[in-house]
Amino acid sequence: MGVDYYNILKVNRTVSDEDLKKAYKKLAMKWHPDKNIASTYDKVAESKFKQISEAYYVLSHPKKRQIYDLYGEEGLKSGVFEELSPTFTRFDPRDADEIFEEFFYGGDGGGDGWRKGNPGGVLKSCNQKYVRKAETVENKLSCSLEELYKGSKRKMLISRIVLDDSGKPGTLEEILPIQIKPGWKKGTKITFPEKGNQEAGAAPGDLIFVLDEKPHNTFKRDGNDLVFTKRITLLEALTGKTIKVTTLDGRDLVIRLTDVVKPGHEEVIQNEGMPISKEPGKKGNLRIKIDIKFPSRLSGEQKSDLKQVLGSGGGGVAGGGGRVDV
Repeated sequence: MGVDYYNILKVNRTVSDEDLKKAYKKLAMKWHPDKNIASTYDKVAESKFKQISEAYYVLSHPKKRQIYDLYGEEGLKSGVFEELSPTFTRFDPRDADEIFEEFFYGGDGGGDGWRKGNPGGVLKSCNQKYVRKAETVENKLSCSLEELYKGSKRKMLISRIVLDDSGKPGTLEEILPIQIKPGWKKGTKITFPEKGNQEAGAAPGDLIFVLDEKPHNTFKRDGNDLVFTKRITLLEALTGKTIKVTTLDGRDLVIRLTDVVKPGHEEVIQNEGMPISKEPGKKGNLRIKIDIKFPSRLSGEQKSDLKQVLGSGGGGVAGGGGRVDV
């Protein structure tokens, strides 16, 4: 016994041409390799797609169908009847994509709208043929600065539109693991191919997560650098100050300011910034911006004392009791 093409397409032997097209369309959409590329059954899908294509190839051709109905697959493939039809050719598995292309894109099977205006704007290659891809879905993924510094693992629950065997849309929930690497920046995109929504006559779209950075209470990010602003008094700027900074991974850095600090001063600690994702083991810098708090007013005595200390002929603070609150 040979292959039962009618059974493959799930139709009876008296099926009309119109119903034959509908049967092929339904099964071809279900088993097309592009739709099953992420499935563990992709090899099964490829085999079924070729069987469906071969069955339609034979039954949609009046002469081939007549020979098949009389003599079965063996008679059809024996070559005895090739002389009855000068255009008679045997099915080649490579023809499956051509049949699909002609059926849906050639206006022959009611699928000519698939390419109209190229909805989604993306075409993907499949065995040197082109199949429209559904629109890409983008979601924002907010991350703390600590996550972007140390890296983290997330599990994201997504909900997407999928089609059942009949082409009816439904909702599928799925958990996707996301590995956030140290040093990634705002705007970094994490792509999950074909994990977006499905549309009739199209490969599933991609799902993209776009990284966003949450504001931090202590640090601001500037490229690969971290910026920390510390406010000190004028007295501390003149006489020295010890600053403690707790890093994003919990370490305490102690920075001693021993020289006179001028307005706009920035202390740079090398290799204490953000990790550089493209250069493992390297980091940017920690930049400590010093904001000097000047006194809002000075008394006459305080001004006099400062003139003696800071003036060109300066010496010790005279007069006693003239404390300058800076």
